[in-house]
Amino acid sequence: MSTSPPVSSTSPIPQSRAEERRVLAGTLVGTSIEWYDFFIYASAAALVLGPLYFQPAGADNPALTQLIALSSIGISFLFRPLGAIVAGHLGDKLGRKKMLVFTLVMMGGATALMGLLPTYAQIGVWAPILLIGLRILQGFSAGGEWGGAALMAVEHAPTHRRGLFGAYPQIGVPVGMLMASGVMAALTALTTPEQFLAWGWRIPFLSSVLLIVVGYFIRTTVNESPVFQELLERRRESSTPLRQLFRTHTKQVFQCALIFMGNNAAGYILIAFIASYATKGLGMPQAQVLGVTAVAAAAWVVTTLAGGALSDRIGRVRTFQLGYGALIVWMIPLFLLIDTANIWLLGVGTVVMTIGLGLAYGPMSAMYAEMFPVEVRYSGVSIGYALGAILGGAFAATIAQALMNLTGWSPSVGLYLIALSLISIITVSLVRDPRGNDLRVDAVHGTRAPATA
Repeated sequence: MSTSPPVSSTSPIPQSRAEERRVLAGTLVGTSIEWYDFFIYASAAALVLGPLYFQPAGADNPALTQLIALSSIGISFLFRPLGAIVAGHLGDKLGRKKMLVFTLVMMGGATALMGLLPTYAQIGVWAPILLIGLRILQGFSAGGEWGGAALMAVEHAPTHRRGLFGAYPQIGVPVGMLMASGVMAALTALTTPEQFLAWGWRIPFLSSVLLIVVGYFIRTTVNESPVFQELLERRRESSTPLRQLFRTHTKQVFQCALIFMGNNAAGYILIAFIASYATKGLGMPQAQVLGVTAVAAAAWVVTTLAGGALSDRIGRVRTFQLGYGALIVWMIPLFLLIDTANIWLLGVGTVVMTIGLGLAYGPMSAMYAEMFPVEVRYSGVSIGYALGAILGGAFAATIAQALMNLTGWSPSVGLYLIALSLISIITVSLVRDPRGNDLRVDAVHGTRAPATA
């Protein structure tokens, strides 16, 4: 597969440096806040939600209670496609900016309400029902969030820097994880276990209100995507973008899903399972484990930016291959290091893991945007991403816990991640590298520039 420089048939729409900075800030800050909300739940599910909301389902079996709590992480993923369909359809018709503001407010509202939700001991079965309902709203919001943020960044970018620009909404995931892990670690260190279980865990959820206000004002300052504006000016918007998407680009939707699957599963093992396993399975100090998770999240920011920038030089496909190759090689050593119950080796294992995660995540925004014409781009990237999240991360922590319960051997989780990563690397290797595809030419001429071979 050649990585020769791509040729675009038209120049990108000029953007001022100030506008580029506003776009990057808007996509990064908003996405970081959304994923902070999303990951706060994952951290809480791993640490406290089991005994507070799901203990009666597990009776006197703590392992089953924890399995149910981790399963609640995956419930929201089942509703991501619905959010992707709704936000993608409206985003292709009304614009990227409106959907980004809408999803930000929805996610923040659901998260803040979780911080006020009574426990099972207070209101009985309504507690887990309401918790799952709010988690579903988070999933709906997340399904529409990523596509809009990715397109805002990539469609504003110069052609030769799409990978780097597209990495900014991508690093919203590790930044959100860093924020969530850092807040949880600080609260764990500042409260006793009894205080944290009683009320301390609620503070990160309630703080979402302030973050949403900040994100709202930042996102409202960003101009609409110039590619979408041009589409509206030419009055080429599709009245039925979803129908058009599945009539002409079904293959690309499923390619996107399978390419993302392995990375998303590995990411959620890092986000949710490893912290749970290290603290509850190996007895490691909770504050130290959360601190290591925060360090790994910081490393993930760096490797994701590097992955996006590298894809501008050697191509999207080649960068994905490097990332998935690194994940496949590292999965078994990772869990052998974790099993030492040494906090330093845990740190080494998770930080090295982020090399593969970042290289297979940084190029995603640019690659997915370049795979779809503008009329169906929001729908295509959002639905592909949402389906990949269901296949990958939705129940990754649950499957990992089930494998541990069944085998008692942590590298079995590594084998599970290797299997998913192999599917992803094979899928991406079959895609013609779309780097340099013209994002606007289909709106002008009704055709697309060819992908580089």
